[in-house]
Amino acid sequence: MTDASHRAAVAERAARAGGVVAREQFRGSLSVESKANKNDLVTETDRDAQRQVVATIREAFPDDGFLCEEELSIVAGPESDRDAEAVDSVPENGAAWVIDPIDGTANYVRGMRLWATSVCAVVDGDPVASVTYLPSYGDLYAVGPESATRDGTGLSVSGRTDPETFAVAPVGWWDRDARAEFGRLCGAIGDRFGDIRRLGSFQATLAHVADGALEGLACTRPMNPWDTLAGVHMVRRAGGTVTDLDGEPWSHDSDSVVASNGEAHEALVAAGNEALARD
Repeated sequence: MTDASHRAAVAERAARAGGVVAREQFRGSLSVESKANKNDLVTETDRDAQRQVVATIREAFPDDGFLCEEELSIVAGPESDRDAEAVDSVPENGAAWVIDPIDGTANYVRGMRLWATSVCAVVDGDPVASVTYLPSYGDLYAVGPESATRDGTGLSVSGRTDPETFAVAPVGWWDRDARAEFGRLCGAIGDRFGDIRRLGSFQATLAHVADGALEGLACTRPMNPWDTLAGVHMVRRAGGTVTDLDGEPWSHDSDSVVASNGEAHEALVAAGNEALARD
């Protein structure tokens, strides 16, 4: 087994393990806290699930770094993950794992089923394997060196070409003093495309672009790598296009995200720029 294949197998095993922890506590009695604002939530289950993901990976790759949504110092528990190395950003050299234990915590807290456990293996700055697991649905999206699948079936972006038939998702959220930008984004998408969806989980939304359920998404704000990296890798491997609002190839430090099936991508970029009131 090659190193990349091994990482793909471990990514799948870790995402499943963390997702099971979250699923077992779903719709139970949750300990919920706020982080940056009243709607930026974290639960003790996020930490439990992340602890399981990290411990599973460290059994195979004990010396790798971790870039996680929740602080490793907070989730540290068993000896197997107590000394896990936290990194501040996606490293240009070496191996690291980018983890979101529950992407869509607000959905999770409300008892909505659309949330994901996301794991991405990175080597020398580039994804080599990524997994997005939707535990409440039982769907697992996995990309390795030789395959890109949902539950074993090959991933492919939508083949639609008529923008009037597209379903497109605005992604992200804005503080109240910038809420008008979200309204402009929805309006610009509505003017150019057939329908709008907002799902509440960035990784799940990217997975649905990869599997053809959505034709695209647009986010006008910078997002964290754990919200984006795994899913962007999936969309690209499924034949889609991912750029920033300047039309440049997206990278983990880009200030915006536009992902599509490659058809009418320029119109989606234009919608994002209209939201920012940029020419």
